[in-house]
Amino acid sequence: MQRTELEVRGMDHEADRLEEARRMKEARRRTAGTYIGDMVFGAQDGLVTTFAVVAGSNGAALSSAIILILGLANLIADGVSMATGDYLGTKSELEYARREREYEEWKVDHHPERETEDIRRIYASKGFKGADLEKAVHVITSDKKVWLDTMMLEDLNVVGEGKSPVKTGLAIFAAFVTAGFAPLAVYVADLFFPVGVDKFAASTVSTAITLFTVGAVRTFVTGKRWWTSAVEMTLVGGFAASTAYLVGYLLRGLTG
Repeated sequence: MQRTELEVRGMDHEADRLEEARRMKEARRRTAGTYIGDMVFGAQDGLVTTFAVVAGSNGAALSSAIILILGLANLIADGVSMATGDYLGTKSELEYARREREYEEWKVDHHPERETEDIRRIYASKGFKGADLEKAVHVITSDKKVWLDTMMLEDLNVVGEGKSPVKTGLAIFAAFVTAGFAPLAVYVADLFFPVGVDKFAASTVSTAITLFTVGAVRTFVTGKRWWTSAVEMTLVGGFAASTAYLVGYLLRGLTG
């Protein structure tokens, strides 16, 4: 059965509406999903930086006690630094989005014709024409919140809903400290129950396993195949640790 032109146009319009709803939902999903990204990258940094301290200290032939002190000090200090830095960065992003939204609201209130024309331009660029274009413009501009949301996302590329700065900072700190403790776990355990093994070798194995695991989880952020992401992170961490070990080894004479 052949469809009339009116039916086809109606189906196209409905498809455009569904696509627009999908885009808005995807924008919100990306915003929420970045907590996972924050935690993955926090864990990565915690592992690499802490194990670099352990490797460099071993290269310099420092005692286990000093390695533990340097490692824990680095773990906590860097964790706090990353958490506060991300807190301030996220807070700045939210403040910027709020200022832009307030300005857009002022323009809608004081120059509605100009802002209506902006909506018309945006949807014309999406392929809307004639009556469909005017209907889309009318629907959007008849609801102030939808109007502002559309301008923020489509014209300014700013997602109105942002992450919580406090939750972001806490997520970074928790992931950084939790994952970053892996290289130090054997040194801490040795304080209470002498492990009787090469602590640096055990730390290396523990770190490699954790790096591989975090790298596999990182695929949810990067979209890469899990094993590619896991191997990549393990190699990067290994390179950083090898460099730190070499530097410590070359400077080991300074500790004597």
